[in-house]
Amino acid sequence: MAPSAIQTETRPIDQLTGEERYKQLKNSTGERSLDRFTYGAHPISGNQTDTVKQVRVPTFSDPLDERAFRKLHAAACIRWLGLNGYNNEGAGGHVTVRDPIKPDHFWINPFCKSFRYMRPDDLCLVNEDGIVQPEGNMHAINPAGYAIHVAVHQARPDVVAAVHCHSIPTKAFSALGCRLEPINQDACRFYEDHAVYDNFGGIVLAHEEGRRLAAALGNKKAVILQNHGILSVSKTVDGATYLFGAMDRCIEAQLLADAAAAGRGTETIKIGHEEAVYTRRVYTDEMEYNMFQSCFEDVVRGSGGELSMMSGGERNGYDKFPRDW
Repeated sequence: MAPSAIQTETRPIDQLTGEERYKQLKNSTGERSLDRFTYGAHPISGNQTDTVKQVRVPTFSDPLDERAFRKLHAAACIRWLGLNGYNNEGAGGHVTVRDPIKPDHFWINPFCKSFRYMRPDDLCLVNEDGIVQPEGNMHAINPAGYAIHVAVHQARPDVVAAVHCHSIPTKAFSALGCRLEPINQDACRFYEDHAVYDNFGGIVLAHEEGRRLAAALGNKKAVILQNHGILSVSKTVDGATYLFGAMDRCIEAQLLADAAAAGRGTETIKIGHEEAVYTRRVYTDEMEYNMFQSCFEDVVRGSGGELSMMSGGERNGYDKFPRDW
């Protein structure tokens, strides 16, 4: 796949130092493309002459291997959400990942199964008509999850994965009808890159409600669903899960900061526009994937052997076991 439109250096981005990457982002314009995956691991610390190991997103020569990889990582992401308390209010959360073989189908967690024990074989494959397919787990799925996610996947062909769960901070914040503010470095990831869907129509069972939600998301990486919660999207399920957790914690931080500021009779200090845009642009699609890999490792190591570090067929430095961290 082609590199990001914002890249101007001829050297691969993973060989740039932090200083060089900073200058590159400052001296270029534009945003990462929706129609292709933007590569770029974290910049190295100096002009490295000896090879250093870097976590990179893998590539595949066999779509069956890529399917197995997406299912493994989806199961691990769902477990991570459960371990962090995002599945403690019934069965309201749902995670989807687009199938690489049948791109008009997606994998989704089965209805009413605990997030904490999710396995790749538990995932259900569903088509655009909501029909569960025999290639996956023949189990009922959340109809609201289907209505939301099918609209997002149809409206955004670039979206590989979408995550939606309920949390106390997002439920509280979504009642305010406002956007996340750039009050810290982490919140800058979402600066001018998230939306608000301001029409709560009840539990999303109707397809039209799902389509309105997808329209509100537009080309952003996340949307705040008023009186409901948040939904995040990415070109990897790891990235979508990372963004969901990051946004949830940023929202919690803003609620705390706003309350403290109100008690002191002051306002929170906002990061400037230029600095916020620069910070957001550091995050390529690959960087969003990378930011979740320590969490992926935590889940796999804690699974008692139910999940593996590799699904098989990974390339780009992922063709040996155990994985180098």
